[in-house]
Amino acid sequence: MIFTPTALEGAYVIDMERREDERGYLARTFCVDEFAEHGLDMRIVQSSTIQTKGRNTLRGLHYQEAPHREIKLVRCTRGSIYVVMVDLRPGSATRHQWLGVELDARGERMAYVPEGFAQGYQTLEDDVEVSYSMSHRFVPAAARGVRWDDPAFGIEWPAADERIISERDRSWPSVMG
Repeated sequence: MIFTPTALEGAYVIDMERREDERGYLARTFCVDEFAEHGLDMRIVQSSTIQTKGRNTLRGLHYQEAPHREIKLVRCTRGSIYVVMVDLRPGSATRHQWLGVELDARGERMAYVPEGFAQGYQTLEDDVEVSYSMSHRFVPAAARGVRWDDPAFGIEWPAADERIISERDRSWPSVMG
């Protein structure tokens, strides 16, 4: 795997390295030793798959509050998405800054979202599947979110005539209250 640090401290884009032959290819999606070599203490305790039917569906921005904060490893396994990470860590030099990365099923690319970040995505086509591996189990009482269009972040989402957003995701508060 190729680990590329981003402008947000602790956040990475990870590209899988293919090992190909006449049968096809193998690409590692996780190795605790390789993560540790990059100073990333990732222990996967839960994995989930999310299927989304329509293009321009926006999910997020989600996180879990302490003591249930989680690291997420996000991979698009069908279709394509624009994944966004926002640094919410108090005292961080990049607090309230965001990063957007396109992930698709053809690119063998993943996003490593550190603890203390909110994360969400917009689908770029119909029939999308996203795979998550998390360092902490989902705790409904700790689930939180912030507005996808919060002016404090200024996120530049892909253009869409109309977005499909759940009522829950539309009602998350702004970080400024």
